[in-house]
Amino acid sequence: MALFGSSKKTSAVSLKKVRPTIIRAQNVAKEIFKIAKSYDMDPELLDFNLLDVQTYTRMISEGSKEAEWEEIAVEEAQAFDDEAMLLNPNFEIKQTYEIEVFSKRSAKDDPYSGLKLSVGANATKCKVYLNIAEGSKVDYVPRFENDFIELINRKKIRAGILIYMFDSMVEDLASKISARVRIAEHIEFQKSETHLVAEGYEPTATINDALILHYEKNKEVSENERINYASRGFIQGVKEGDLLIEYVKAKPGKPGRNCRGEYIKPKEPVIKHEPKFNISDNIRMVEDEDSIKYYAKENGYIAFENNTYMIKKEVDIDAVSFKTTGSIESGVDSEVNMVVKEADAIKDAVGPGMIVEVTEIEIDGNVGSNAKVTAQKASIGGQTHKTAIIRADDLDINVHKGTAYGKDIHITRLEHGSVEGENVKIAQAVGGNIRAKEVELEICASHVKVTASQKIEIKRLLGSENSFTIDPLLSRDVQNSVEDNEEQIKELESDIKALKKEIEQYTQLIKSGTKSFIEIKKRLLHYQKNKVKMPKSFIKKYKEFQNMQQHFKDLKEQYQLKQEKLNLLTTRTASFQANIFDARIINHDKWIGYNEIKFKLVDPPIELVYKPLEGSDKKIFALVEVDEGEYAIRPIDDDEEE
Repeated sequence: MALFGSSKKTSAVSLKKVRPTIIRAQNVAKEIFKIAKSYDMDPELLDFNLLDVQTYTRMISEGSKEAEWEEIAVEEAQAFDDEAMLLNPNFEIKQTYEIEVFSKRSAKDDPYSGLKLSVGANATKCKVYLNIAEGSKVDYVPRFENDFIELINRKKIRAGILIYMFDSMVEDLASKISARVRIAEHIEFQKSETHLVAEGYEPTATINDALILHYEKNKEVSENERINYASRGFIQGVKEGDLLIEYVKAKPGKPGRNCRGEYIKPKEPVIKHEPKFNISDNIRMVEDEDSIKYYAKENGYIAFENNTYMIKKEVDIDAVSFKTTGSIESGVDSEVNMVVKEADAIKDAVGPGMIVEVTEIEIDGNVGSNAKVTAQKASIGGQTHKTAIIRADDLDINVHKGTAYGKDIHITRLEHGSVEGENVKIAQAVGGNIRAKEVELEICASHVKVTASQKIEIKRLLGSENSFTIDPLLSRDVQNSVEDNEEQIKELESDIKALKKEIEQYTQLIKSGTKSFIEIKKRLLHYQKNKVKMPKSFIKKYKEFQNMQQHFKDLKEQYQLKQEKLNLLTTRTASFQANIFDARIINHDKWIGYNEIKFKLVDPPIELVYKPLEGSDKKIFALVEVDEGEYAIRPIDDDEEE
C-alpha cells in the first residue's frame, strides 16, 4: 500500500515562520512545496486550513475535446453515484481548493499533535486507507468529530485524493472514533489501526489469452531443494481424467475510476496462443466461455506428432541416459510399456543415476550405477550394477549384482547381489543375500546367505560357506506385528495386575460394609414407609455404598475384558511361531564343505544352528520339539515328510 502524508522527523528544526498565505490550487502538495522552497524549509513543517472546495464535472462530446466545467455542490458530490457516468471515458472530475498555508503549530498549541495519521492507497488508487499509528494518543475536545474529519480531508488533499466523493464512510468512522475518545476522555492506541476512507470503482484486469501445457508442469521445488537436472521429462505420463492442456480465452477488462477522479482505461487483450493443433480420440475437449480444456481419456503418456496430441502406451528407445532422455518417471500405474533396446555388453541401456518408473519395462542390456528401475513387470537381459536398485512385482534378471525387490523374482545368475521378495528362483547363485517367503536355487556356489519364512530348496550344491535360515519374522510387517503384540501384552499384564489388586481391596471393603449397608437400607425403608424425612447422613452412606458396588462391578468387567484380550494376543504370538514347524530346508545334493542351517524361534527368541556333515546326503531339515519347551533341528526322511 502506497503511503501519503506520513509524518517524518526533520534533521534540524527550522526557526523560520511562514506568514499565513491564502492560495487557490488543484495540486495542494505542489503549491506547499513551492512555498517551502521559497522559505528554504522542509514542506513537512507547513500545514494548512481548508477554507473552501469546488468540485467540477464535465462530459466531453465525441467530436470535441473541450467542454465547459460545471460546479456541483458538496451535497451533490457526496451523493454522486452514477456508475454509468463515472465509468464513461468522456466524463471528467476535478477539484479546486482554497487553503490557508502556515507554519505548523507547536505541540503544546496543537491538541492533535500526538495523533499520528497517514493516508495510503492500493496500486490503482481505488481504495484509500487511513492509518492510525501505534502509540498515537489524544484527549477529547468538544469539536473532536469535526476536527477528525478535517484531519482526514487535509491528508487526502495533500495526497491528491478527492474529498466529499467516494468517501461516504468517513462520517461513520469519525463518529465511532469520537465516541471511543469521548467515553475514555483520553485514549492511546495500543496497536495501529487501518480504516477505509475512500473507495472508487476498481477496474477489472484484462486477460490475455494463454496456452497452459499442464502435462509439462514440473513438481514444485522448494527454496532449499536442489533441482534434478536429470529429470527432463522425455515422456510425460498421464492418467485418465488428467487435465493436459488448457487454453485461457482472452477477455477485455472493465474500466474503473479511482479516488483521484481519474478514469482507468483497460488494456486491449492480446490474442496470440489460439489452439491450432488437433487431438486424437483418446483426448476429450471441454469448452466454456472462459477456456478450452483437454482431458486424458485413458492412461499412458502424451505425444505430439504431425500437429496432433495423442495418448500412447508403447515406447521404444535405444537407451535411457542423461544426455538423451534423462530420467523417465511416468508412474507404475500409468500403463506405459517401455522397451530399451541397447544390448551392447560394454554399454548401459539405463545409464548411471537414471530413474525409470513405468508399468512394464523390457531392458535388453545393462542397468548402470546408482540407477533405479521401478515397474509392475520388468525384465533385464544384461546385468545390474552393484549400486543399481530394481523394483517390480514380476521381475526377471539375467545377471544381478545390485539390489532387487519384488514378489515373483527370477534371476539367471546372482553375483553377490541382494534380493528381497516372496517367491525367488535363482538358476545360479555365486555369493549374495536372499530374503523371501520361498527360495529355490538351481545351483548354489559359495558365500550365499538365504533367509526364508517357509522354504529353501537347493537342487545342486557346489560350494561352501553358505548360510540357510528359516525366520518366521522375515516379513517386516510380521516383525512389526510381533513387536506391537509384545508391547500390548506387557501393557495388559501391568493393567491386569493393578486391577486384580484393586478388586481385592474393594472385595474386602464391600464384605466389611455389607452388614451396615443392610441395616441402613432397612432404616431408610422404615422412614420412607412412615413418611418421615430421612437423615442426610443415612442417604449419603447409602449412596456411597451403592457407588462402591457399581465401581466393583466395573472393575470386574474391565478385568474380564483385559484378560480375554491378553489370551487372544498370547495365542496370536504362538501362531507366529507355529509356522516355523512347517518350514523346510531341502538340499537335493550332497553336503560339501562348511555350511550352516538356522531356525529362529519367536518365543523364546533363540536361534538354533545345525551344521550338516560333509558328504551327508540328508535332504530335508525341519525344526522339531524334542521335549516340552525344547527344540532342535533334525533331518527328516522323505517317508516322514510324506
